[in-house]
Amino acid sequence: MNDQASSTRAARSGGRNARRAARAAALPEHLRPVRPGMESTALKLLSQADMEKIHEAALTALEEIGLADAPQSGIDYLTAAGCILGDDGRIRFPRALVEDTIAKANRSVTLYSRDGKNDLQLSGGRVHYGTAGAAVSMVDVHGRVYRDSTVQDLHDAARICDQLDNIHFVQRPMVCRDIPDNREMDLNSIYATTAGTTKHVGVSFTEPAFVKPGLELLHMIAGGEDKWRERPFVSNSNCFVVPPMKFATESCEVMEECIKGGMPVLLLSAGMAGATAPSTIAGAITQAVAECLAGLVYVNAVKPGAPAIFGTWPFGLDLRTGAMTVGSGEQALLSAGCAQMHKFYDLPGGAAAGASDSKLPDMQAGWEQMCSAVMAGLSGLNMVYEAAGMHASLLGFCLESLILDNDLLGQAQRCVRGIEVNDETLALDQMRATCLGGPGHYLGTDQTLSRMQVDYVYPALGDRTSPKEWAERDKPDLIAKATAKKEEILSQRAAARFDAATDMAIREKFNIHLPA
Repeated sequence: MNDQASSTRAARSGGRNARRAARAAALPEHLRPVRPGMESTALKLLSQADMEKIHEAALTALEEIGLADAPQSGIDYLTAAGCILGDDGRIRFPRALVEDTIAKANRSVTLYSRDGKNDLQLSGGRVHYGTAGAAVSMVDVHGRVYRDSTVQDLHDAARICDQLDNIHFVQRPMVCRDIPDNREMDLNSIYATTAGTTKHVGVSFTEPAFVKPGLELLHMIAGGEDKWRERPFVSNSNCFVVPPMKFATESCEVMEECIKGGMPVLLLSAGMAGATAPSTIAGAITQAVAECLAGLVYVNAVKPGAPAIFGTWPFGLDLRTGAMTVGSGEQALLSAGCAQMHKFYDLPGGAAAGASDSKLPDMQAGWEQMCSAVMAGLSGLNMVYEAAGMHASLLGFCLESLILDNDLLGQAQRCVRGIEVNDETLALDQMRATCLGGPGHYLGTDQTLSRMQVDYVYPALGDRTSPKEWAERDKPDLIAKATAKKEEILSQRAAARFDAATDMAIREKFNIHLPA
């Protein structure tokens, strides 16, 4: 009898161990509870009538106000497409031209990864979270100080993002302040990010002349221009306008060169509500929409159907002080409203959400980041930029926050996934079996165990233990756990680094500042 009992206990223990091992193993992509590109348009802050009013106001602004300061090349492209150059030097956009462009524009954009494993399909309400922001400082969470960001920091951020499932792309989150030459900074930004991750990367160019060598570098990384054009794994983040309603002359010239080089373009309009955009949320959205519609006409005048992301990025201000408020409720509304306008046009779009005004990863950062990250996701924002690691109203970037935000974005994505209602999830058969002669609870049932991984998202670093267990484990600190994870990742050479021959060829042609 004792042998039988021991055998039974061993079998049960073995079953539990097998289940634990199965839960610890990586799930196949299709079984993961959250994954890139899940769809949602559950949150609708704007009614259909609201969106039509914003659209009509944007068309009126383009037709009557227009945009100033287009480069001569832009004037040539736009007037050839049907725009009107006024005596005041402003380019005005006839309503019919804008509406025709919307109808013809690319409805779906694929942002490719370098290894083909993390391609992003931008269409409908598919949601992707990633970095951005071009911060000028790094946050030292232990010294509680800010310091200049470097090319090594940029590479390290890309390396960490490469290992985090809930961060889907890496737009340059900081500038390399240790490289004073702008050409070298742009080229090293490409190198540092692509050598750190095979996920899709976004970069900027300071001057039009820097695009050509940047493309040459990308051709070398891709293995040839043909391979690059087949799968462009880097896009251009382009601030093509200087709000309100002016083109950024040099950035427009950069944009033209990127389009010709086969690089997807993010049309980035970043007005400040109350300063460079109207103070009302509806007004700031309207101006951003008008500016990005102008950009869409511009892109399609250069190359019809070129891949472009409708990047309405209006930001909020604290009107008492003039300080930027990326962590405010107003910011969450701005980005969610913009996401709805992207869906109104059925165009791939992106906006900023998930950043914080807090200087450190603290409670303020948590509530600010989650508020806008969830609202943007529920609105179906295709590209949620600045969603991880960003502090101090975009001035500081924190590697520990980047790791903690992977947990935060996992929970945000679970909200995006929503609630599935079907015969299985209604669980009537489980209720019957449990309540009518069953154990009276659902713990350990086959259905509970089978769905505990596919339905639930578990934090990697977040602490769900009881106070007693927490004390028994020496009261682990969240920041310390993030630091340990950071050091673990950075102790290993990036898997995305280039092969020796390619790296040597790149270093012979370009002044690469990162150690080999």
